[in-house]
Amino acid sequence: MKLAVLYFSLSGHTKQMAEEIVSGMTEVPGVEAKAFSITDFDASFVQESAAVVLGTPVYMASMAHPMHSFLQTTARQSGIPGKLCGAFATEDYVHGGGEAAIEEILKYCLVMGCLTYSGGGAFGVPIIHLGPVAVSDDLSKYAPTFRTYGTRMAQTAKKLFEQ
Repeated sequence: MKLAVLYFSLSGHTKQMAEEIVSGMTEVPGVEAKAFSITDFDASFVQESAAVVLGTPVYMASMAHPMHSFLQTTARQSGIPGKLCGAFATEDYVHGGGEAAIEEILKYCLVMGCLTYSGGGAFGVPIIHLGPVAVSDDLSKYAPTFRTYGTRMAQTAKKLFEQ
C-alpha cells in the first residue's frame, strides 16, 4: 500500500517533519511511503496512494500561501480527492497558528470528498487532536509525535482499504 506526504517547506522544517511522518508510516508492514514537495512530486505515486498527508509552515496564523494555492488548483488534479487525508504544521512559536493551518487544510480535504484522520486523540499518548504541530526551536522534541502520527495514519489506511 502506498502513502504520500506532500508539503511546502521554505526553511526545511516542514520537510524534516514530513520525513518523520514517512518514517512512522514505513514501520507498518506492507506500507511504502514517500514525502514530496508540492512543487516537485511524483503524480503517479500520489494517484496510487491510499492516503495523503499535507504539511505546511505557518505564516500569520495560517497555512503558507503556496500550500493554499496548491489546494485551490493542483490538488484536485493530483489524485487527492476521495482519499484518506491528514494534515500537519510547523510554526516558529507555541500558539503560532498551527491548529488553524491544519483546520484550513482539512476543510479543503473535506470539500474534495476526502476522509480525514486527525491522528487519534483517543489513542492515548501522544495525544494528537487535529494533526501534529512542531515548534521550530527544537524539532527533535516533536519528532516522536510525528512518527507516531505516521504510524497511526498507515494503520488506519490499512484498516480502511486493505482486504
